[in-house]
Formats: sequence, C-alpha cells, structure tokens
Amino acid sequence: MASDSKETKGGANTRSGAGKAGIARLNVQADVPMPEALQLVPEDIARKYNVLPQSLEGNTLRVYMANPSDILTIENLSIYTKKRIEPIPAIEADIKEAIDYNYKTPKGGGKGSDRTSAAQAPVDVAMADEASDTPIARQLDRLLEEGVKARASDIHIEPDELRVRVRYRIDGILHEVASLPLSVHTALISRIKILSDMNIADHRRPQDGQFSFEADAKRIDVRVATINTVNGEMGVLRLLDKSMAALALPQIGFLRESQEQYEKMLMMPYGMVLISGPTGAGKTTTLYAAVNSLDSVGKNIITIEDPVEYRFENINQIQVNIKAGLTFAGGLRSIVRLDPDVILVGEIRDSETAQIAVQSALTGHLVLSSVHANETVGVLFRLIDLGVEPFLISSALVGIVAQRMVRRVCPHCARKVTVPLVEQIAYEKETGESRTEFMYGAGCKECVYSGYLGRTAIFEILTMTDELRRMIVAGAGNQDIHATALSQGLVTIAKDGMMKAKAGITTPYEVLRNAFAIS
Repeated sequence: MASDSKETKGGANTRSGAGKAGIARLNVQADVPMPEALQLVPEDIARKYNVLPQSLEGNTLRVYMANPSDILTIENLSIYTKKRIEPIPAIEADIKEAIDYNYKTPKGGGKGSDRTSAAQAPVDVAMADEASDTPIARQLDRLLEEGVKARASDIHIEPDELRVRVRYRIDGILHEVASLPLSVHTALISRIKILSDMNIADHRRPQDGQFSFEADAKRIDVRVATINTVNGEMGVLRLLDKSMAALALPQIGFLRESQEQYEKMLMMPYGMVLISGPTGAGKTTTLYAAVNSLDSVGKNIITIEDPVEYRFENINQIQVNIKAGLTFAGGLRSIVRLDPDVILVGEIRDSETAQIAVQSALTGHLVLSSVHANETVGVLFRLIDLGVEPFLISSALVGIVAQRMVRRVCPHCARKVTVPLVEQIAYEKETGESRTEFMYGAGCKECVYSGYLGRTAIFEILTMTDELRRMIVAGAGNQDIHATALSQGLVTIAKDGMMKAKAGITTPYEVLRNAFAIS
C-alpha cells in the first residue's frame, strides 16, 4: 500500500513525510509505475478519473486514488482494463503531478485533452473501444456477463446526446459502468430486440419481451422493456436468477417472531393474504417463498402473473396475455372453476380483480396477492378505493405484510463505528433504547468498497383481529386503525429495520433511507 515504507513491485516507494490523514506522499521520481500498468490505463482515462496505475500483479492492477471508496471509478477501471482493481490511497495533488511526470505531456495538452467530434469522442471503458471492431453480439454478451458477476438486478442502456450510458442496479443502487459511442446504439438495441422476439422496425411504441442465457453455470432469464426517448430508444434488462425462486421463508429476512406470524397466515384454509410495497420491494420474492412453503402435492396451487418471472414444479402458472384477452380479472374468474386450493394473483391492479379476489377468498380459497401501498393499514384503504365493500374486506382478509429492501452489511469488512446523532435518535425512537455504535462495512474487495453486500427485507406484519374488523366495518380512519394495531403489538417496518441494525444485519442509515419516509 502507499503508506508502507517498503518498496513495492514496480519500484514504488513513499516519502518519509506523512501526508494529510496519515496518507503517505507520492514521490514522482521514486514511485515509478510498472510500464505494463501504465499501458493498461491511457492518459485520458488517468486524467479523467485522476488515478495513476502503480503495478500489475497477475490479474490485479494496483492504482493510486484520492478516494479509494469511489465504487464508480473502480468499476469503470475494472471494466476498462479487464483487471481487478486494488486502490491505493494518495493525495489528489500528488496524483496529478505524477500523471504529468509519467505520461510526459503538459497538463493542458496531450491526447487526454484532444477535442474530437461526438462520433470520435474517447470512451470511458474498453467495451466501447471494442464496439467498432467486434460483433455487436459480443458487446451485449459481455454486458450481460459482467452484470451477472456484479450481482446486478437490472441493466440500463440509455442514449444521451453524445453517448450511450450503461448502468447496473446493484443492491438497489444504480451505478454507471460504461459509456459507449452513440454509433453502437441502434445496433445494440436491435440485437436486444431480436433476442427478445420484439419488432426491430418499430422505434416509436414501447415494447417488452424476454430471453435467456447462461452465465457461471446458471440459467438467467432476462426481461426486456424498451421505450423511445428524445435521444432514441432506451432499454432496461432485468436479470432473473432462477436460483432465487427457490428461496425459503427463513432466507428472505424474517425475524423469528415475524416468520411465525406469517406462517400462521399461510396455514389458514381460506382467506386473503396481501403483500404491499413499492416496485422493487421484493413482493414477488415473498409471495414465491410462501408458495414454496406450501404443499404442492396435496394442494392445487394456481398462479396468474404478469409476467411469470420464475417457474415452479407441481404448480400451475398462467401468464397474463392482454392481446389474447387474458387479464388478471378474466384469468382469476376462470381459475376459480379449476378446483384450486391456493390462488396466487401477481398483483391487484383494478376494481374487477379486487372484487373477484375477495369473493374467491370468501368461497373457500387461500388467495395470495400484492397491492401497491405504503404500509399495512394503507392496503385496507386501497381496497376500499378499488370499490371493495368494507364488510367484505373485514371478512376476507387474514393479514397484510408490508416490506422494503435494505442493503446488508458486508460480513468481510464489518466493524463497529459510532454513528451520527440522527441515526442514534432514530434508533432510540423505534426501540426505546439508547445505542451509539453499530456494525458498518469499512469497504473491501468483496463489496467493491461499498461496505454492503447483498440485500434483505424489512417487514411490517398486520394480523387481522376482531377489533380491527369492527373498526373497518365502522369506517374508522387510517390513524385510528394504525394506533389500535400498534397497541396490539404491530411491529412497524422502521422498528423491524432497527432490530436488524441492532443485530448487525443492516445499518441505521439504510433503515432511515428506506423506511422512515413512511413512518
């Protein structure tokens, strides 16, 4: 590392004088980078990100950076060089001086400052360099493979005025990983459309489709959506790892008491269990985990989904097809004539679907579904908005689960830190106890220096009681019902999150970011 006094490979050596915050100073004459390392990072890239390659050892490129926690720069350099990046902390001014010295060009000149046309603009990553001399299919294959390696849930391909921006959504956060030349945009979108069985000649209307590929010995389904913007068609590719469909209830993040509460709901012979939360909150995963916990041999389980994201053995799954006239409501109406024990409705979106789902729950079926609402009590009023009578809701509903996704603390670099006062106050508000230290990730290679690795869910579970049913029929308001639920032991999403922060699973910051907007 830069702070060591020993020589490193490539002749790197540090001055004896310490820099700010304990970072050793770079010496442009003594800290000579390996030529192989310099060749991997051209001057324009080094100046753009203010980095200096130091040494190359196997597949690892060691790079001086002013901010070794800058995940975007690390990802871009990794894709550009096709190497694993090991950042070395250094002072920003020293890096600039070293770039001038090692690339032997004036600060304002050289190839890094050449002005080119939009079609000739330098590209951020190697993928763009390859676009001009390799088939576009290889470009897309590499984007997909790198997305799987990075644990991305979505790949965004977004045209701008001068470039095509590529972003990965990793653990719920978007990261820019590539900047491709605008000249590859049309061919790249056309390739995606061909794979997805979409109309490549139609550039005006939104389209959607899907395809599959293999990566790391796993079968990955890709759900594709495109739409025309002022700069051209953008595409979003959702990567669906089939192994995620086999998650059991203990794997999705329930605390022990919450899991027992949810399992009791699923043991009911009939009634309705609803999952609420915004898009991307993990509702489908929770529904699938519920289906996995049920007896698919002794029970007839039928689902109607849009789209069918994962496929299960011994379960009858139906895909909504609007063009063929198969809607949620129409499919649900047919399902009840097929002798089902359990019905999973992907989402209750309209009044007709809501009415049929409630009637199905009242006539001897266990109905599982999702509804867009902020919290559990909000689901009750969403159903009323969809035209379901309060007395039917009170009779059919077994319980409601509201959830959000939060990032997990990286287990490889977790350590206790004293958190800011706002996090201490939020924790005390929810749990009633004072605490100043929590587990946070320091940042390491495993989590690409983000401090987080993977995600888990936080929950709010509302079990219907006789008192709550009476309040619904009587037309009580949201706040009154919520207050009664709290008095009966309701654990809010925020409190569930803070309990997971106490256990070192996530951080108070993540709970604040995802749950406190609704508390």
